[in-house]
Amino acid sequence: MTSLGARRWWALAPLALSGLVVGLDLTVLNVALPTLATDLHASTGDLQWFANAYNLVLAAMLLPAGLLGDRFGRKRVLLTALALFGIASVGCAYAASAGQLIAGRALLGLGGAAVLPLCMAMLPVIFAPEERTRAIAIWVTANAVSFPLGPIFGGWLLDNFWWGSVFLINVPVVAVALVAVAILLPESRSERAPRLDLVGVVTSSAGLVALTYGVIEAGESGWTDPLAVVAMAAGALLLAGFVRWQRQLSRRPYGQPLIDLELFRSPGFTWGTVLATMSTFAMFGFLFTLPQYFQAVGGADALGTGLRLLPVIGGLLVGSRVADRLSPRLGVAPTVAVGFGLLAAGLYAGAASDAGTEYGFTAAWMTVLGAGLGFALPVTMGVALGALSAERSGVGSALIQALRQVGGVIGVALLGTVLNATYRGGLDLAGLPAPAAESVRDSVAGGVAVAGELGSGPLLTSVREAFVHAMDVMLMVCAGVAVLGVALALLFLPRRPAVAPVGERGESPQEVTV
Repeated sequence: MTSLGARRWWALAPLALSGLVVGLDLTVLNVALPTLATDLHASTGDLQWFANAYNLVLAAMLLPAGLLGDRFGRKRVLLTALALFGIASVGCAYAASAGQLIAGRALLGLGGAAVLPLCMAMLPVIFAPEERTRAIAIWVTANAVSFPLGPIFGGWLLDNFWWGSVFLINVPVVAVALVAVAILLPESRSERAPRLDLVGVVTSSAGLVALTYGVIEAGESGWTDPLAVVAMAAGALLLAGFVRWQRQLSRRPYGQPLIDLELFRSPGFTWGTVLATMSTFAMFGFLFTLPQYFQAVGGADALGTGLRLLPVIGGLLVGSRVADRLSPRLGVAPTVAVGFGLLAAGLYAGAASDAGTEYGFTAAWMTVLGAGLGFALPVTMGVALGALSAERSGVGSALIQALRQVGGVIGVALLGTVLNATYRGGLDLAGLPAPAAESVRDSVAGGVAVAGELGSGPLLTSVREAFVHAMDVMLMVCAGVAVLGVALALLFLPRRPAVAPVGERGESPQEVTV
């Protein structure tokens, strides 16, 4: 850890800003999809690839990006990644075709793959263990704030400017982050530059891409789709081969594996990462459905949807602040258990919604849910980060992000399957022509549109009630995951995090240049 004095809290600002810009890009795209479909003549497949191109490149490059930071300097690589993110944003804004936009989104994924883990990797460099949970809470909150801000800004921009403006919103934020990183952050790198584990990079990247693609395809085409099954199987085999190679390399006298498998001997790292992924799973679940609920059932526009999500942020801010004060007294495991208990309570309350539920009730349970995230997510990530040796914090942070990314993608695909199956099973499509019925089954937005075109009140009621019931079932699944999180936290998390992180075969601490 480097000594920056009071400047360390100022140094946190560019890290939070960098996380914010990546989160904004994820959420603002959803608002622009209908406009992109018209202006770029994008097919449904093109629209899916606008998101998938980003997710696949992000999954492929997380671990290599962490290695580059350890080897060449985390500040240097972070600056490069931010610059690439800004350039790619401009490319997306002025794309003249769907293909160009897909390429721009892939470049954004490449930049994001370095920004996220390297921001995390800098936290152990700057902050002592007793301050790290608070710093992570601020960084996590900056990420979470981007979820409602994306639709708010995106909706306003689409109402007043052309669709490319939703990507240009990244540029000024990136510019400020670049200046702040350059001025405020210290440089840090491994004292002994890690060698390039080419086999590890190739097998891990290919495995993560194949697994992520397979899960995405399964969510869209069904879990028995041959392409999805083959991709998931190939990804699992490649990742199994990657783990075997890492074990072999770690046994060699001078071997330098891409990741340190000894980390998984640490309960803090293993269960901190697992529980952080589980809380992300629950967060993705409600963020996946609530915008659709507000728009299709409540009639809100994109701007109104973003504003309606703000109680989550309020709860998260309060929850993270209270958890920061309670964690040293209660211990890690009880604090995380309280967080997952609040998550379960909020999700269970949300599952009682119906088509006529008032927003006040929705805001209340979203606040409780946000508080649960504030308790659980910063603390679990802090425990996982605390187990990392300073020497390889870049790759270690990338490993945490990679596991969360894959877990999040799997979560969205599984929850999307539950949502779609329940929604379709609750529809009354008697008397509808086949094309109209297919549009209704495809999505709740399509169902509302068809009902409006036909002027059918009964169909509109059927669509909205079927979707709300599907959302309730999906939220109950998320609540079950949260209850499991309570048990896992109490059983496996250490009450107090380890004072010294897991080392890497006696390697010395990293060199830090201020």
